[in-house]
Amino acid sequence: MAFNYCPQCAKPLQAKVDEGVSRQACPDEACGYVHWDNPTPVVAAVVEHEGHIILARNRAWPMPFYALITGFLEKTDPSPEEAVAREVQEELGLQATGVNFIGHYAFPRLNQIIIAYHVPAEGEIVLNEELVDYKRIEPAKARYWPSSTGLALRDWLIRQGHAPQAMDLPKL
Repeated sequence: MAFNYCPQCAKPLQAKVDEGVSRQACPDEACGYVHWDNPTPVVAAVVEHEGHIILARNRAWPMPFYALITGFLEKTDPSPEEAVAREVQEELGLQATGVNFIGHYAFPRLNQIIIAYHVPAEGEIVLNEELVDYKRIEPAKARYWPSSTGLALRDWLIRQGHAPQAMDLPKL
């Protein structure tokens, strides 16, 4: 999020180099506000349902993009594990039967840190209003996209004994 004015005293923010990093800061030394621009934590799920991986398409995305189930880690979530199980239930209507950490991945384009999990789940898939479609993919046939959540999928597939290939992304 870009700030133009100090949220504490309303003076225009200015670039200031702090520990070798340029940050927006209040020029008023008495105020001392610095916009740290820390990444937002996001949870992601490699959902495994009936032996398949579930990839979904958000209604805001252009075709042909499908991805993992993701959501923001809310301050009211007791843990990232409970947050990812909540997202799977909210977006797919499935109940998590396990939550297993895969890894964490930077997503610089949106200034996010992705905390990824493998989530075996059961139930009937019912998409919420954010999603318009989903795909069921056999793990042995899955391909990954070479960034953020795609790297989580790749890492999980490798741990399962597969040799996943990267997909070519269309130019937008």
